[in-house]
Amino acid sequence: MHIVIIGVGGVGGYFGGKISNSGQKVSLIARGKHLQAIQKNGLHIKSIDGDFVANPFKATDSIDDVEKADLVLICTKSWQVIEAAKLIKPILHKDTIVIPLQNGADNAEKILSVLDHKHVLGGLCKIYSKIEAPGIVSHFGHQPEIVFGELDSSETSRLHLVKKVFDDAGLSSVISQDINADIWKKFMFIATVSGLGALSRATIGEMYHNARLNEILKQTAQEMYKIAIAKQVNLPESIVENIMHFIGKQPYDSTASTQRDIMEGRPSELENFNGFIVKEGERLGILTPVNTFIYSCLQPAEAKARLAKN
Repeated sequence: MHIVIIGVGGVGGYFGGKISNSGQKVSLIARGKHLQAIQKNGLHIKSIDGDFVANPFKATDSIDDVEKADLVLICTKSWQVIEAAKLIKPILHKDTIVIPLQNGADNAEKILSVLDHKHVLGGLCKIYSKIEAPGIVSHFGHQPEIVFGELDSSETSRLHLVKKVFDDAGLSSVISQDINADIWKKFMFIATVSGLGALSRATIGEMYHNARLNEILKQTAQEMYKIAIAKQVNLPESIVENIMHFIGKQPYDSTASTQRDIMEGRPSELENFNGFIVKEGERLGILTPVNTFIYSCLQPAEAKARLAKN
């Protein structure tokens, strides 16, 4: 199979590097100094599980240089998903599978606004990773895992074709029986800690062990749960308690990538996290005061970051 990775940051770099390092045919779509370093020296992965250097079949910034793909992993930020879906149209054949792996609750829906449903699976990943320097991706926490499945929860043969790609790369992966619920479980965790972490400038451990911040984390997640239920996502009543327990098990000094982006003045996924909950609450007639407060406080800094980038 020919696997194409769109976005070679912490997520796309790690998973694309692992798949390429297993001898499979991988093309990376990257840009700038990061791309130049990969083209010159390969993609260096620094991992708590062992370092390695991947030499992909191709690394380029032009989709015109890429052969037809059997599997596309979209690993951009959430706000770039629609653009990425438009970008890959020329490399799709009738059976190409497309899986979004970034954070967010509605990435599959965004792709479906551009591509035919026959191409799209739902997906998510679990990993702490980042670009450390051009050509170098650092995996510094969590046992990496990919979860994916059909959006209608059906069992299909192509799911096992995709799983073989991950298995052959030595990656932990799970075929989900309800990928929409699994996406929301991941979303509730990452969006809960990201916004409040950026606002408080505290690590996940500091927030969890501070009684008042712990309560705000819980209230943030409870509002997200109400939105999910209104959208008919199949989540258990215990989900908020489960999320809080999961937050408590994270490394004390860990922070989410969106929190780091906001704190360092870069464009972030704020709109796709707390902003998404606020907008869905308005659409559905559900009050989201905690998410609204977090989003409103962070939005001016987000606007400045995006203005500076442009």
